[in-house]
Amino acid sequence: MPTECCVPLCHERGGHAFPKSNQTRYIAWKKAVRRGEKNWSPSKHAVVCKQHFDDDDYMGNTTSGTVRLQKRLKSTAIPHIFPWHDSPSESQMSRRERSFKRKLVLELSEKEMMETLETDLSLPLDPVEEIFDNEQEDNSADDSLLETETPGPVLKDQGSQCTLLRRFSATFFVTDPKGIHYYTGLETYDKFLFVLNTLGPAAYRLNYFHGVDPTLSVPDQFFLTLIKLREHMTNFALSRTFDVSESAVTNIFVTWINFMALQWGQINWWPHHDCIHYFSPSDFKAKFPTTRVILDGTEVPVKKPKDPLLQQATFSTYKNRNTAKVVVGTSPGGLVTYLSDAYGGSTSDRQILERSDLQNMCDPGDSIMVDKGFNIQDLFISSNVSINIPSFFKHKNRMSGASIMKDRKIASKRVHIERIIGLGKTYKILVSPLNSTELSLATEIIKVCFYLCNFRECIVPKNA
Repeated sequence: MPTECCVPLCHERGGHAFPKSNQTRYIAWKKAVRRGEKNWSPSKHAVVCKQHFDDDDYMGNTTSGTVRLQKRLKSTAIPHIFPWHDSPSESQMSRRERSFKRKLVLELSEKEMMETLETDLSLPLDPVEEIFDNEQEDNSADDSLLETETPGPVLKDQGSQCTLLRRFSATFFVTDPKGIHYYTGLETYDKFLFVLNTLGPAAYRLNYFHGVDPTLSVPDQFFLTLIKLREHMTNFALSRTFDVSESAVTNIFVTWINFMALQWGQINWWPHHDCIHYFSPSDFKAKFPTTRVILDGTEVPVKKPKDPLLQQATFSTYKNRNTAKVVVGTSPGGLVTYLSDAYGGSTSDRQILERSDLQNMCDPGDSIMVDKGFNIQDLFISSNVSINIPSFFKHKNRMSGASIMKDRKIASKRVHIERIIGLGKTYKILVSPLNSTELSLATEIIKVCFYLCNFRECIVPKNA
């Protein structure tokens, strides 16, 4: 006697047994029939009748071209025709047909329209005029804004409308300071152009990593690089955003990171002692007048390397993961004045400073403010440079009132470097694990992110 179909509301007899040899299909069949019982499992006699399959679920003719004597299901067939699946109404079918027609019109016209837009909207800019001629810079910015706001050709079909615009560009944010700040960290479009101009005319004559000049303009290449640092978008997402290939994104990012690190690294960020004293906050001058730099270490997460030696070198016991470590130094006024190279997370702060030239950069009589992790008094004693460091509690059962007050003063002033490091880590590339390509550029990436902080509004108040 044939077994009745196990599908609810179906009373047909006979059918196909559950494919227990294929666990994936077996589970899919169980979910499809919707028995409703908790922890229901089909018995060895359970079947699903042919009413729940269509002709496409069955194998066609034999290899010799003859009709099969017995219908056999394909190895991928899953029951999908059930009484609870209502057939689409006429209105739904009509909407689907109209949607299909609209997509077809767009696909046929997109290529021709994009070629027209590129011809009409691509206007070359003279870099020299853009940098030095303020009047022509304002005019070109206005023209770029007009081009951005001018709608492209419009396709209309039964009340629907579609507007196609050119590729993503920095000129979209000429009058949108919140937008430019979101993507770059810089407050305005004018500051974006100013930071680009600090790189000099060499930015327009770069030797690219892949040896091929990109199709993007120089401001947009700089814009793409800042977005990569700020949002840590994948190369795929950036390629779709800027309408370029993924290899072009890599070509631009690697070239510009090395270029910016080199160009800004040639600037003397280490001011004279008198300059530091002049721009120090008033309370800092009164309590620590000889402070030249405030030092602190920070770590950037990296993906676990495959090489066991690299795993050991980059593993940080403090963060309990693989990291790259740098030492950051700021002036009392909040200027990033010192950045070490990046080392593996297992390197101590003292080891990094032993390999630096900070001892020769300080003048006799200067002082350095550090945390307890920097036990470096002996490194600077020969240079007559003092170290402001909190008191150690080792071999002591209590601390004097004077030591407590001194430690509080140091902590209240040293907190500013924590804020500067936090500002640098608003560039999300420093808080997301670096991949192997980014790890090879870790020194350049970290330096560029903190150099960019020097172009942003100072977060240390004048009376701090």
